[in-house]
Amino acid sequence: MSVTSEPPRVEIEPVDKGLAAGKIGTFSGAVLGISTVAPGYTLTASIGLIVAAVGLKMPAVIIAGFVPMFLTAYAYRELNARMPDCGASFTWSTKAFGPAVGWMCGWGMVMATIIVLSNLAAIAVEFFYLFLGRIFGSAWLAELADDKLVNIGTTLLFVAIATVVAGRGITTSERVQYVLVGFQMIVLVAFAVTALVHVGSGDAPAQLHFDPDWFDPFTGITLSAFMIGVTGSIFAFWGWDTCLTLGEESKDPKRVPGRAGLLCVLSILVTYLLVTVAVMMYAGVGDSGTGLGNEANADNVFGALADPVLGWAGPLLLLAILASSAASLQTTFLPAARTMLAMGVYGAFPKKFAEVNPRFLVPTFSTVAAGVVTGAFYTVVSLLSERVLLDTVAALGIMICWYYGITAFACTWYFRRELLGSARDFVFKGMFPMLGGIMLLAVFLVSVRESMDPGNGSGAAIGGIGLVFYMGFGILLLGVALMAVARWRNPEFFRRNTLPLVASDLQAVPSIDKTGSNLR
Repeated sequence: MSVTSEPPRVEIEPVDKGLAAGKIGTFSGAVLGISTVAPGYTLTASIGLIVAAVGLKMPAVIIAGFVPMFLTAYAYRELNARMPDCGASFTWSTKAFGPAVGWMCGWGMVMATIIVLSNLAAIAVEFFYLFLGRIFGSAWLAELADDKLVNIGTTLLFVAIATVVAGRGITTSERVQYVLVGFQMIVLVAFAVTALVHVGSGDAPAQLHFDPDWFDPFTGITLSAFMIGVTGSIFAFWGWDTCLTLGEESKDPKRVPGRAGLLCVLSILVTYLLVTVAVMMYAGVGDSGTGLGNEANADNVFGALADPVLGWAGPLLLLAILASSAASLQTTFLPAARTMLAMGVYGAFPKKFAEVNPRFLVPTFSTVAAGVVTGAFYTVVSLLSERVLLDTVAALGIMICWYYGITAFACTWYFRRELLGSARDFVFKGMFPMLGGIMLLAVFLVSVRESMDPGNGSGAAIGGIGLVFYMGFGILLLGVALMAVARWRNPEFFRRNTLPLVASDLQAVPSIDKTGSNLR
């Protein structure tokens, strides 16, 4: 009887990119993830969009947006456990589907980050002037952010400051975030509890009573409205994958990032449901006064509710949103810069992006590049749209579904030969990621279609097609053109000659040399 031995399992560690190893634990990773999600900033930017689409069904839509995020988090966890790499989605999708898909996935992730950085800076500027106006009792100061030149100038200043802080190293980022995240979470919970107290005492404007039907997505809502609302909800959960891009800087690269990501997602869900139910019961979804459906409040819900709910403590909520935006503005540079670093190391981007500061152990050039492109993007979009925040939130939904969805499918495909090995592998490496990917694909397709209608954004259009379409799907098409240039400039990446192999590659592709050399 002959015995067939299994192919040798050759584990090749990630390419050393010069980052600071062993700095991030589960809790600190979750904090950095929560900071990137920025619950305070995200809620004030997305509540108006979600309410406009689904009204009182906002809690149901938030849960619907959470489901694909939660399922996709397992894809990130499993892929990171096998291949901890700061390139995350870019690296994993390249492994699974090849260089072209990997490049486009990395491009989508980087551009989603650029868009959200501009949005974060804009929110920070708005609440900065609101806070100053409230403190000094000046309506002129409070409305200064409405001046386009002042708005753009201050936004560029905020982006520059965040770029400098992000370039000072991961330890500096971690310490800053403990303070900013802790403050915003305490104030948000206090705001929600105070709003519920007002409801209980009978002096809330809407005085709505809690209704379990708010959590039912199958009644009282059209499919198109549901999809538009889910786009806003998915945007609301965006950013937890920061935990995974810090894998090479974690204390246990194979376990800590996945645990931190799941802890981050669950914490955000609880916070969102508490706050949204509280503001709905307090303000209602009407289109006048403090109603969440009032267009005047759509871009800045908390700005309208801070004083009515908290009274003399209202400025604390404004300061919390400012802190939330500023914190996320700084941490959001982390995944963008590290993805570009990985793309530079592996040859998908010019080698300049692979440079790491020897003192701070961060990708300085990639960080500065992200800051410069963010400033340019915000300036251009501000000149084209009167309601930049609404358009960028809608465009982000498209970009997020793109690269999260690719990552989810990449997990199932990469581990396809292992799915029947155990029930755990089938569920966490196969079923969960596949379901998450299918959900994200459906939202992506509907979002692209709806984005062509200017009425589903601010109304801004180019050639009769909504500006949201150009900022979302149009940027992806631009990526195709840039990828062609990248292929011409550096064909080695596209020949699969630059990424190291891990054991799964040797198992999955029999033609690969079992010594661990790269596929030629």
